[in-house]
Amino acid sequence: MSLKGKILVCTAGWLVLITALHCYLNVNWGAVLNDFRPPGKRKVVVAYIPVTCQLTCPVTDYISKFSENGEIFFPRMFQGFPEIKEALISNKVQAAFVVAPLAIALVSQGVPIKVVYLGHRYGSALVVRKNGPVKNFTDLRGRTVAIPSRFSDERLILFRAMKVWGMKPGDIKMVEMAPPDVSGALAAGAIDGFVMGEPFPSQAELGGFGRVLFQARDYWPDYMSCILVVRQDLIDKRPEAVQVLVDGIARSGLWLDKGKPYREDAADFVGRYYYNQKPALLRWALTHPLDRVVYSQLSPRKADFDMVRDLMIETGVLNKKIDFSEYTDTRFSDNASIQTAWKYQPGIATAK
Repeated sequence: MSLKGKILVCTAGWLVLITALHCYLNVNWGAVLNDFRPPGKRKVVVAYIPVTCQLTCPVTDYISKFSENGEIFFPRMFQGFPEIKEALISNKVQAAFVVAPLAIALVSQGVPIKVVYLGHRYGSALVVRKNGPVKNFTDLRGRTVAIPSRFSDERLILFRAMKVWGMKPGDIKMVEMAPPDVSGALAAGAIDGFVMGEPFPSQAELGGFGRVLFQARDYWPDYMSCILVVRQDLIDKRPEAVQVLVDGIARSGLWLDKGKPYREDAADFVGRYYYNQKPALLRWALTHPLDRVVYSQLSPRKADFDMVRDLMIETGVLNKKIDFSEYTDTRFSDNASIQTAWKYQPGIATAK
């Protein structure tokens, strides 16, 4: 074989080796092969977006890998709720963290899903440009504010604030925008403000171009936004898998609420391995102050959802009353209420 031929063979062999190593180290083969397993043995695929309202999803995935039974589900990250909605309807994901109004709207449209748990309480804020013309809420009259979806609690927060300040629904122009895009849009002057979940308010603050005008809890005590929904066919055929999912999420919430060191650890591994965000940003959002977002005591409550439903009707995104029992299944959260926090410490490769 000529020298040129030997070089080509060696180069091809090197490329094959590198490709094989990449596939071995970076591809989750369990997730890739999941669809080929018998339906009753497939792991649930859970959709989420990179916000702290949904932090228990990656935290559960990360910690459960160190447990005796291994990972509970396969997480799949999206950038916005419209894509999650389509994936949920088409059964590409069987569970998802979405905003509460979207879940209610989907059920009213005949999509067979149920709310089984909350993702958090608090954690959303209205942010405006730091040195901009908006000094108080009424200065937003005639200006543009980004929201994650017309079916979002953040949109409802704006309407609640507008009512308090005597403003009409059309006084603020609301535009839908994927959460990861809002900070850049605010910095560029494309919008005058945004209402989003963390860490994007913190991102604007730390970037020096944003200022929190108000926290969601200022106008909505016990505010909730993101909730966990599951397809009805999974509930009917594999309720035990749904219970394991809810138990894991509940345990992660309790673990996060144990104190600052746990949140700092979560900021590190979630930022690096899941959200592709700087851990310092997540640390700020999760610890300034510690109750900026809360992850425990998250069973769905009828009063909370009735208020969301009524606000949706009042603001024109829902055309009929839908009862709490039609879109929730509380038996899983009831059973999860006896769970305890994960026993996991950074640097120790075991979890219980």
